[in-house]
Amino acid sequence: MKTLLNKQQLKSAGIRVAGTLAIPVIVIAVLFIACAAGGKNMFPYDISFTNFIRGILTLMLTTIALSINLGSGRFDFSLGAMALLSSVIGAQIVMQTGGGAWVMLLFCLLSGAVLGAASGGLYVLLKLPPIITSLGVTLLYEGIAFAITGGANMRLLGTDTDSITNSVAIMIVFIVLFLAIIYFVFDNTKFGYNYKALKEGQKVSVNTGIKEIPNAIVCYTITGVLMSVVGFLNNTFTGTIQVSGLNFGSIGIMFGAFLPMFIGGFIGRFSNDKLGYFLAAVTMTLFSMMYSAFSLTNSVQSIISAVLLVLFLIYLSNEKLIKDIFTGKHLRDYLKRKKTPAGAEG
Repeated sequence: MKTLLNKQQLKSAGIRVAGTLAIPVIVIAVLFIACAAGGKNMFPYDISFTNFIRGILTLMLTTIALSINLGSGRFDFSLGAMALLSSVIGAQIVMQTGGGAWVMLLFCLLSGAVLGAASGGLYVLLKLPPIITSLGVTLLYEGIAFAITGGANMRLLGTDTDSITNSVAIMIVFIVLFLAIIYFVFDNTKFGYNYKALKEGQKVSVNTGIKEIPNAIVCYTITGVLMSVVGFLNNTFTGTIQVSGLNFGSIGIMFGAFLPMFIGGFIGRFSNDKLGYFLAAVTMTLFSMMYSAFSLTNSVQSIISAVLLVLFLIYLSNEKLIKDIFTGKHLRDYLKRKKTPAGAEG
């Protein structure tokens, strides 16, 4: 009996490991083979690996931020606007006080938390559909950023604000740190348990005494903090904060996180969704490195990403059928039905 249980445990562990690593391993193999066949190198320069780690960190944080509210049915368009405005506020303080990268990051985090909490507060106060509220918040935050900068892009001159984004060691520490914090908060605290309960059944959870409003505001606050780090990393890397005006220009950042969010959720079935988002970020950042290696235009990149998203959604919608086809179960069932005389089933 004990031997049988050990075999079952080993089999279960093997399935979990295979399910967790299948997509990243397959993608890594395919992309490196494609680059080798095309005579390209995904990491041609010393800075390439730094860009790779930075891409993983920013995409992972954006994906987690998107999933926090979207998992609860709250579609939030304001992610990019929070990243933009928190960066503008942090940069303004640094430019005036002469602080460095860590000072800017600190004020980005603080402003991101406030902006996230304000967005959540408006959502619960106005009682409008979250998609409508988030569009209004997006316009509001973009307008404030536009007013602060006068509509001009901000150049981070005379500062060392890129010292964090050019350090592989610091960014790896950030990846581990944020993964650990998000895992602890959502999987090992009362807030996290309430969050999961509300996500699975809001009405039942509220009737049992769980307070939805404070939980939602905390979710928005955490989202704001995560997006402030994304804004800091993106803008200090380029040295310029692009203020695109009052045209929802900041929305684009969230769409790049949809595919890794679905991939991460799928991987999370076999392990943990937070680990899944990290592995999905690694996977999609490798795609970005391949795009760069082959010098693909933005339009071609968008088409490839859109096709991958559609194909993955098709797979998720027809997962059982596809598994049955690949394992042969679908064919066996078909042959069995053909061999069974009409009316024999009854």
